[in-house]
Amino acid sequence: MTVDRTVVISGTSSGIGLEAAVAAARAGWRTVATMRDTSRDAVLREAARKEGVADLVEVRRMDVTDPGSVQACIAGVVADHGRLDAVVNNAGAGHVGTLEQESVEDVRAVMEVNFFGVLQVTHAALPHLRSSGGRVVTVTSVGGVVGQPFNEAYCAAKFAVEGFMESLHPVAAGVGVTVTVVEPGAVASEFVSNAGVDQDALLARASVYAPALKAYLERTARSFAGAQSPRDAAATVLEALTADAPPLRLQTSDGARDFVGTKLADLDGGTVTRLTSGWVS
Repeated sequence: MTVDRTVVISGTSSGIGLEAAVAAARAGWRTVATMRDTSRDAVLREAARKEGVADLVEVRRMDVTDPGSVQACIAGVVADHGRLDAVVNNAGAGHVGTLEQESVEDVRAVMEVNFFGVLQVTHAALPHLRSSGGRVVTVTSVGGVVGQPFNEAYCAAKFAVEGFMESLHPVAAGVGVTVTVVEPGAVASEFVSNAGVDQDALLARASVYAPALKAYLERTARSFAGAQSPRDAAATVLEALTADAPPLRLQTSDGARDFVGTKLADLDGGTVTRLTSGWVS
């Protein structure tokens, strides 16, 4: 089979990134699946083997917070394959906390992974995507549209990604590059555990915020009990890669669409704040 489309996907050791890499390969893309620690590639390689696409999935190291790592990866892909047709910004990390009990450096670290990491990859890829008429697909979150209690830093980063990509969209379109954001709601993946949340420790030091935090954590556990599978969410990523004219914004489920729609129709913010206040009481 002749393969004439190459995509780089970040954060592919688990969850949506892993499933998106396999889905892209099934759709005939040469898929460069990147991760910070390539020793964690076994699950991805086995999934690709089971789907019969192992020959189309290539694992490379890329740390989105390291400019040198990003530049080396993107340049290496173009040097080896002659082109780059799309990037999928999927790498990210969850975070739970509230400002009074964190340092500004804690918040800055969340921004580094979830916002500046996206910019690093997109910046390195854009010249090559202009040449191919390619696509930038960025996995954000419904938390990039609706601010959520105890997710201040995470939502700030995702809001920043949404604002950046929405602003970039018409500029990139003018030079032949399509920009799309994909907004999942709750997804059953390692993302939750990767947030590094020790609930007992959080509650022990929560002080005056403990009742609200306890209510939030209980509500979140219920939400993730009925979460969408990573494979289903990755189908929307593939849609953004393959649709003739994908929109700027795609949600991965009806629940995500309803939730985002609440914000987009809420001119004074009252609907959202009434909703999210119920999560902490």
